[in-house]
Amino acid sequence: MGDEARNILIIDDDPDIRRLLEQFLAREGYNILTASTGAEAEQIYLENPPDLVITDIIMPDREGIETIREMRRMYPEMTIVAISGGGRIDSQDYLVLARKLGADRTFGKPFDLAEMLNYIREALGDA
Repeated sequence: MGDEARNILIIDDDPDIRRLLEQFLAREGYNILTASTGAEAEQIYLENPPDLVITDIIMPDREGIETIREMRRMYPEMTIVAISGGGRIDSQDYLVLARKLGADRTFGKPFDLAEMLNYIREALGDA
């Protein structure tokens, strides 16, 4: 990793998850952007495309699946990590769908922060 810190966008309607990931990844030297909705995230990534996105799949305004598809279409090279605690169907079903629609990696909630950090470092070439 050069002198330039990488930008990571965290999209999750749960403020506790956003805060957890934001604090953890900021301590690791990443610049963190956060959004609580897919629409809010869209404004952020259109103005300042991040190096990596972590998005929840189940959100009230715009499902994470739709957000993943849109980001993949606009930024084919962007690394996308999908997270899910489930919803009306099993979280594994959402995670499989997220992979099919463009997520590079998926994690079920609760996720292992060390495992996620290892993946992020590897994906961004910071390992």
